[in-house]
This record gives sequence, C-alpha cells and structure tokens, in this order.
Amino acid sequence: MNQLLHFLPEVEAALRAGAAVVALESTLITHGLPFPRNVETAAAIEAAVREVGAVPATIAILSGRIHVGLTAAQLSYLGQRPPGTVRKCSRRDLPLALALGEDGATTVAGTMIVAREAGIELFATGGIGGVHRGHPFDVSADLRELGRTPVTVVCSGAKSILDLAATREVLETNGVTVVGYGTDEMPAFYSPTSGLPVDARLDTPAQVAALVRARRRLDLQSATLVTVPVPADAALSPTAAESAIVQATQEADAAGIHGPAATPWLLQRVLELTDGASLEANTALLRHNAGIAARIARVLSEE
Repeated sequence: MNQLLHFLPEVEAALRAGAAVVALESTLITHGLPFPRNVETAAAIEAAVREVGAVPATIAILSGRIHVGLTAAQLSYLGQRPPGTVRKCSRRDLPLALALGEDGATTVAGTMIVAREAGIELFATGGIGGVHRGHPFDVSADLRELGRTPVTVVCSGAKSILDLAATREVLETNGVTVVGYGTDEMPAFYSPTSGLPVDARLDTPAQVAALVRARRRLDLQSATLVTVPVPADAALSPTAAESAIVQATQEADAAGIHGPAATPWLLQRVLELTDGASLEANTALLRHNAGIAARIARVLSEE
C-alpha cells in the first residue's frame, strides 16, 4: 500500500529522519464541524502539534490519491466541499474512493490504516466511534480497527452520544489496552469522567512511550488507546451533557436516523441543545489531545 501514499515533503522528511510525527483525521473537517470553524480548528490542531516540536500529518484522499499531510490550501478545499461530495472513509470505503477517483475524509479507522502504512505511531483525535445507544448491533468500525491495527490513538474516550459502557466492553473484547492519561477512568468526551475503568493510569509521555515499546516487543496487532480528559475550563457538566444527548437520541430515533448519518446529526443537535458549549468542548479537547500525542511522539523519537 505504501506506494499509494503521497507524502507532504515536510512529513516525508520527518519520517525519514525518525522525527516525531502525529497523524490527524479529516472527517472533522468534512463531517464534524461547520465552515469556517472546521478549517480553523484543523489549523489549530496542527499548530498544537508543531508547538511541541512534532510534525502534523493530516490524512485525506483527494481525487483518489491518499495524502499523508495536507497543505493549507488542501485543508481549505476540504472544508468548503458541499455536503455529500466527500466520502467518509473507513476500511470498507478506502478502495472505493481510490477506484472512483473521489475525495475522501478518513475516520478514526481509516486514519489508523493509513498511519500504520505510513509508519506513523501516534494519532490524535477527539473521540472514537462505538456502540450506538439503543442499537447494540450498530457498532462503529473504529472498534474493530482498534483491535487489529497497532497504532497509539490519543482521544477523549468515545463520543458520549454513544453507549459508553457497551463500547468499553467491546474494547476489552477486542484486546485494546485502554489507559487514562492523568485519570483513573475513561473520559466521557464532553465531560472528564464516565465512571468506567481504564486498564491503567499513566501520567507522563514517558510512561505511555514505555507502554508503546512493550506492545511493539510483544508484536501485538492491536492499538493502544490513550484517553485524555477534556480541559476543565471547556468541559460540560455530566448532567447537562447527558440531558442534551438523551433528547437528541430520542429525536433521532423518532426521525428514523440511524447508521452513518446518526453521528453527525446527533453531534449537531447536541450543539444546538447546549447553545454551542459542546462545540467549544470539542475543539478544546481536539487541540489538547494533539499536544499530548505530540509529546508522546517526541519521547518515542528520542529512543
């Protein structure tokens, strides 16, 4: 697959030099946030990686070509594409986007696949997909990918519009090591706590790097999930977040909104119900997670 990857020169040079690189997804640009907030946030996430001395590599598909690292013009192009014109790419969708010469935005699963092929260990995102509330057979492909693709994913847990307890169980079943970065429980995306346990608490980039090295020595073909609480000044109270999510979920069920359309619809509805507070939390945790991932990548690059 490597011959299919088109590297931004800065990213390629960093990888050849063994420098710190952090992979970033692109669905937040095309499916997660409105324009121009999407492009501004993508630029801010890349800046957070650079501030720590690492190189950001936003991954996307443009005209059927997989790009590892995007220019500012390419980020802006994706951010302004009309709804429905960019394929949301998980594992099943990558060959379709390539064969049909389409534009594609990579999900957590899609980004993991490309990052692995590119030789990028660290991947920062907001929240992973999971098991949908009230629909136990509607399970994100992210969970399967986490069980079979050995990269380190830094996030704020699963998106809290999901069934977090069921998602945690599937992660365990799939053999995914889940650690709390500075926390004893898995964060709930918009809120710092969920009541769900992690496998271990780690408090420094060096501790996470040691875990990554141990996974490599064992040659385990599964991901390491590093869960980071949303910054306190941007967090929603658990009560406010849950109230908005329950209402949004009930409305989605009543309207028959399920499958791939459910997550973006629910996130938008929660944004409306929280008067924009969920968007502030989302963008804050994205920047924060990118910085944490960059610090871990820096430690690994120094080995």
